[in-house]
Amino acid sequence: MTAEEIVARLVYRDGLMLVIDKPAGLAVHKGPKGGESLEDYFDALRFGLPRPPALAHRLDRDTSGCLVLGRHRKALAALGRLFKSGRIGKTYWAVVAGEPGQEEGRIELPLGRKDATRGWWMKHDPAGRTALTTWKVMGQTQAAASNSPRLAWLALEPVTGRTHQLRVHCAAMGWPIIGDSIYGAAPRTQTPDLHLHAREIVVPLYNNRAPIRVTAPVPPRMQQLLRACGWRGEPSAE
Repeated sequence: MTAEEIVARLVYRDGLMLVIDKPAGLAVHKGPKGGESLEDYFDALRFGLPRPPALAHRLDRDTSGCLVLGRHRKALAALGRLFKSGRIGKTYWAVVAGEPGQEEGRIELPLGRKDATRGWWMKHDPAGRTALTTWKVMGQTQAAASNSPRLAWLALEPVTGRTHQLRVHCAAMGWPIIGDSIYGAAPRTQTPDLHLHAREIVVPLYNNRAPIRVTAPVPPRMQQLLRACGWRGEPSAE
């Protein structure tokens, strides 16, 4: 990634906050093994301030979409309080293998670490931390051939923010996210990348002003299967 490319992925900017459309396949920060991360390019997002912005939350390496950055310490503190109190709305789009069976629902399955050797891999653990996700079916493929699973397009809203929450919850319900190589053994498709995208974020950052609502465009890797589920493309700018 270049400085120009990260600036081109900016979808919202004001004096306190930036929102970028994070690309899939790039970690947001360096892990214990080092390597390239999105933070390496934040200097291009200073826009005249003395320091680069910093992460207000996290997205998985393979998840794309809305990522919020605070432009300075006070902004980060304010955003941190909003995230911690659950006041920030987050909507993810996913394509899953299987049929949820209902139009919408709630998943309440506590999560814990899978084991000490698997880093941040998680599992459903009755003794783990509370995790709650709401979901709604946005569309589905037609009846599939016997050797091809039916797919569903879901809007997922994580009420809590546990690591890999959406991925574990979908797999535990029997409809894993397409392209998820860790949870649920999702069937291979012609587009094996993880089909999970942080579509929209709603941030009540300012008093006496409507919450800031930001949408990240659907990435090319997800468009084929979303269209198969009934998505008709991004709305016209006109």
